[in-house]
Amino acid sequence: MAAMADDDLGLLDRWCAGDQAAGNELFSRHFDGLYRFFEHKIDGDADELVQETFLACVRSRDSFRRQSSFRTYLFAIARHALYAYWRKRGGVAARTDDIAEVSIASLSTTAGSRLTRHQEQARLLAALRELPMDQQLLLELHYWEDLDGDQLAEVFDTAPATSRSRLFRARAALRTQLGTLPPIITGAMP
Repeated sequence: MAAMADDDLGLLDRWCAGDQAAGNELFSRHFDGLYRFFEHKIDGDADELVQETFLACVRSRDSFRRQSSFRTYLFAIARHALYAYWRKRGGVAARTDDIAEVSIASLSTTAGSRLTRHQEQARLLAALRELPMDQQLLLELHYWEDLDGDQLAEVFDTAPATSRSRLFRARAALRTQLGTLPPIITGAMP
């Protein structure tokens, strides 16, 4: 993983210098992860926000301190793009100072239509969407994108200990939220 992270930084440098093939390689490496990041958090197509994230990456490359991996840098940009998306949409997000504390369910009008086909995934996603956005993002980046406490700290611009304690609280909140949802119904109906 470390070799790929170093290689990502080299690709970023080459892309910023005009090497389109390097940009395409970075895009193909990280597209799926970014798509998963956005997929169940917006009311539209995640492709557009993935592209916006990569464009913002190029525009802000000079501010990248390279204290973390390119991947964590990319997810930090994605997080800001997600917040900007919801602020532009108006509604609850436009009226709050701390969008990180607003749930996706309260922002989205079509939350039910965005859930996966599998009942267990649908239940988990429904519970995640009820959490404050930062808790949802912490859990997804940790479990689905394998970011550790230090990497999460970089994405959320906090101290590593703060990210770990927030992750602990997010897990507890998810357990509570799952407990409030109806159980999955399997088998034939009587």
